Amino acid sequence: MGKINFGFWRARLRLLVLTFLGFAIAITLNFPFWALAQSTKTDTASNTIVPSTPAAAPIQPSIRPSNGNELRGIWLTNVDSDVLFSTQNLETAIKRLKRLKFNTLYPTVWNGGYTLYPSKVAKASFGVAFDPIPELQNRDMLAETIKFGHEQNFAVIPWFEYGLMTEEGSELMLQHPDWITKRVDGSHVFVHGEKNQHRLAWLNPVRPEVQKFLTDLIVEVVTKYDVDGIQLDDHFGMPAELGYDDYTIELYKKQHFGRLPPQDFNDPEWMKWRANYVTSLMKKIAKSVRAIKPNCIISLSPNPKEFSYAKYLQDWYSWVYLKYIDELIVQIYRDDINNFRGELERPEMQEIRQKIPVAVGILTGLRVQDVDMRQIKGQVKTVRELTFDGFSFFFYETLGNRDASFETLLFTPAPRPDVRSIASR
Repeated sequence: MGKINFGFWRARLRLLVLTFLGFAIAITLNFPFWALAQSTKTDTASNTIVPSTPAAAPIQPSIRPSNGNELRGIWLTNVDSDVLFSTQNLETAIKRLKRLKFNTLYPTVWNGGYTLYPSKVAKASFGVAFDPIPELQNRDMLAETIKFGHEQNFAVIPWFEYGLMTEEGSELMLQHPDWITKRVDGSHVFVHGEKNQHRLAWLNPVRPEVQKFLTDLIVEVVTKYDVDGIQLDDHFGMPAELGYDDYTIELYKKQHFGRLPPQDFNDPEWMKWRANYVTSLMKKIAKSVRAIKPNCIISLSPNPKEFSYAKYLQDWYSWVYLKYIDELIVQIYRDDINNFRGELERPEMQEIRQKIPVAVGILTGLRVQDVDMRQIKGQVKTVRELTFDGFSFFFYETLGNRDASFETLLFTPAPRPDVRSIASR
């Protein structure tokens, strides 16, 4: 029997131990099991959830964009969240987000048919300067957000969350019932929420008064406040089944030799005709904003391309080429990681990101839906692997008690991508 080579076996044993320790560390970094998954808090009407078969994210280290730039946004809402409802809550939240290494705030300023800041435009249009809830009285929430945000070097981009939508019974709707558009059967209400608590109506983008109102509202914010941009989302459109109000029908007849609009709201020509008015409004907003503040970011957070057009007559793909928007954050709210990746790999997504920075909206929870941290980490990892320009989380309250987990995800500070040049990639 030959002599035992103890040096050889000691080296092999040392290698095995190091390998095991490395594996254990990797698991700890990517599976923060010490963080408690916060119960989710909202079912705001601003997001469409597409359920699918849940799948755990793969256990792999995160990949950073090579240039170090990364949009790290967070939406601040006034539904199922109290972050905007006191000066102290707001300041505390922004300091926390700075510590967690976010870089962009999207605070809602237009929700339910009311502004969340004192608005002369709203006051003149329907008699109410801002949402009458007690928590917003005697303060300017938007001014506070900008002050605290800029002190912490955040970009602050007010989010006109409701777009062309309003709550039924809002003062806006009561004062201007003729601004509301209808279905072919004359109805106009859209019911949302697990208790049907949201009864929504839509302003008609075909009407010049509606176009002027929304443009004036956005111009007011850009003029009055030191904002870094403004954001519209999937509600800046018009549900495809609408457009059968008297004003729109008469205008269509005038432009079509007396013919009535098709009864089929999915008729391609009828869809295109109405979509053109949404595009016209987008053009008016972009031109007005840039005339006042040329470097103001015009951000859009829509649904994926085909759904946006088919559901809301929102042709954001064309808007990119028409240079109406500077930043795109596409809402990809999927549970299944393969479905999530599939949306990011669609040809139009790959194409558009050669024109402007494109980030991804990631769901971190709802009041009626928990989202596991492994899913969030897996989706961020996929965004980074495919070298998109970053992500924004919906929404602040659902970060929950998971700071340690987000700290491992956003482990070093990162500047926002350069919205004027995709060479920053």
